[in-house]
Amino acid sequence: MDKPRVVFPFTEAGLGHIMPMNSIADEFERLYGDKVEVVRSQFFTEQGDKKLITYEKELAENVVRYNKSPALGYFATFNMRFWGVKLSSWGAVDFIGWGALKKGVKHMTELKPDLVVSTHWATNYYAMKMKNRPLTAMYCPDVWMNTLFRYPCDLALLSMPKGYNRAMKMHKKRFNEDNLKLVPFLIRKEAFAVSPDKAKLRREIGVDENKFTVLVADGGYGVGKCKKTCEELLKRDLPINLIVVCGRNEKLYNYLMGLKSLGNTVFKPFGLADNMLEIIAASDVSCGKSGASLMAEPCFFGVPEIITHYACEIEKRIGEYYIEDVGSAIKEFNVKKACDLIESFSKSPELLTPYRDAALTQKENYGAEKSARYIFGLLCKKFPALKDGTELY
Repeated sequence: MDKPRVVFPFTEAGLGHIMPMNSIADEFERLYGDKVEVVRSQFFTEQGDKKLITYEKELAENVVRYNKSPALGYFATFNMRFWGVKLSSWGAVDFIGWGALKKGVKHMTELKPDLVVSTHWATNYYAMKMKNRPLTAMYCPDVWMNTLFRYPCDLALLSMPKGYNRAMKMHKKRFNEDNLKLVPFLIRKEAFAVSPDKAKLRREIGVDENKFTVLVADGGYGVGKCKKTCEELLKRDLPINLIVVCGRNEKLYNYLMGLKSLGNTVFKPFGLADNMLEIIAASDVSCGKSGASLMAEPCFFGVPEIITHYACEIEKRIGEYYIEDVGSAIKEFNVKKACDLIESFSKSPELLTPYRDAALTQKENYGAEKSARYIFGLLCKKFPALKDGTELY
């Protein structure tokens, strides 16, 4: 008998959806690759279909728009809550997609999945619309189970206790203990292999191993206050390493490459860094917007965060979680005041200790194994012979 096909469709709508997908696909294949066929799908681009490509670009462009104009982001999330799950999902996938729904369902059908694992609501929507629909599992990387992630699926996964408890209380018709599971955050497996030696990491990155190190980053598209923050810090000429990651924002990267240190600051701009985890771990403090992975990854490495930007209500909830519930972050939207904090921390690093200690209390809440076992347990309901003594949650 052919092995069951488990499809992991990637969606380019911010790295906060891609990184968790890499994590869960890798772990699921490690644990069950001998029992199932793991299919990694670059879902929207692999067939060259113009409608699917255009729709994915629209998803990415919306992320950029919300970061450039947070009012638009807040309006979008308000609209989702106002119209509810079904209408908002129809509007976000079918109406905005301009015909991509039919192509998406067709392509999902061609992949012949027995189970579809999504980290973005659009691919889950396509799977649920199939004539002979497969099992579906969906991981939400945010703090709350927001509107589009509440669309039906067989198994929903969420990492933040605050959001889990809220979903179980506020959405009792949708969620119960069987179809919503609290799991660790899906950080990339490479995070566990990163050296704890900051001096070594700094040498490898190409900055001063002995200097206080600041990371400035605003997500995969580099839209936020990176430019102003770097300009202000360079003007102050602090004795620090200043690392900025611009992501896919080539215009910002080219501009920052033209800036020079006045002498005391070691300035190191990156584009889309393939060593992002090492950069984070090498830092003493990070500064930028409150995206899901952009908050979770520094927290994993015990790196406190200064939040300078919320793009929408979803990011506001994420930021507030790390400020109020975890205690690893500070909100300061004024760039000069944020730089005042950085200057203060660089002169007295011990001031960061409470935030660092708070971040490290979350260390156990990371990893993909529990999610993988829950998802395999779902698959075993359809293929009970798969279990065969395999450990499940």
